[in-house]
Amino acid sequence: MSTLTLPPVPTSPRDDAIQLYRAFKGMGCDTAAVIHILSHRDATQRSLIQHEYRTMYSEDLLKRLVSELHGKLETAILLWMHDPAGRDAIVIRQALLPDATHLDAATEVICSRTPSQIQMIKHNYQSKFGVFLEQDIERHTSGDHKKLLLAYVSTSRYEGFEVDRQMTLKDAKDLYKAGEKRWGTDEKTFIRIFSERSRAQLAAIGTAYRDMYGSSLKKAVKRETSGRFEHGLLTILKCSENPAKYFAKVLRKSMKGLGTDDGTLIRIIVTRTEIDMQYIKAEYLRQYKKTLNDAVHSETSGHYRTFLLTLLGPNC
Repeated sequence: MSTLTLPPVPTSPRDDAIQLYRAFKGMGCDTAAVIHILSHRDATQRSLIQHEYRTMYSEDLLKRLVSELHGKLETAILLWMHDPAGRDAIVIRQALLPDATHLDAATEVICSRTPSQIQMIKHNYQSKFGVFLEQDIERHTSGDHKKLLLAYVSTSRYEGFEVDRQMTLKDAKDLYKAGEKRWGTDEKTFIRIFSERSRAQLAAIGTAYRDMYGSSLKKAVKRETSGRFEHGLLTILKCSENPAKYFAKVLRKSMKGLGTDDGTLIRIIVTRTEIDMQYIKAEYLRQYKKTLNDAVHSETSGHYRTFLLTLLGPNC
């Protein structure tokens, strides 16, 4: 296998396309070169590289990557090649397919994104797959889980930090009446408040709930709901308080115990690298007294390990 002399960074998309073409030629793929180029390019640059590659070689770069790469590395790099909203749309689509068993992934992505991010996802979803996101949610989910997801992707929410104190107290009281105070659960109230309130407002509701009733809203959700509906509500609530802490915990869970949940590991690292990975790394170190890089290093190997660690950046 030949080793390429890589051009200095930054380079032009045209130069990157040429280097990738050379990496594919000959006996075997120069995987290290592919990783070095693509892992150091942002979404705009990756899009331009794909355009240049198609123009110069009359070939789709993604299809070439499929033929040259394999296994977990292929999965990770192919997901990385899209922009953030495009990636999220793909993850949700794959999780919602009839033969898929990963509805938790769709729930996580939808319920952890901001309203503006969801709007971009919906646009990408319809453009890529020719169907509205709401239609696929309607087809492939059920019960209160479906109602929550549909409400969450369809409702406009404030994205600022201002909080309505009176509304906070009323919502905390309504949630208590809908759950812990009654026999059975009024799921409609949970769906309405969790889908309509901003992150700042919902975080304030959680604080007010604890002050008023001496117990956390998270515990109330766990007691009063179950399954994917519970997962969706908890994701919304935890991301309203501290998204980085939420994703650090998901990453920890994916690498804890026997075996590694590579699907989750890839999804979180690839989808959050261009969003908030530095905060996630800081939370991981604070919570688990070990760097995320060290954890990933111990659970992965080969080019797959190299790619993920390159996305993570410095070991700190």
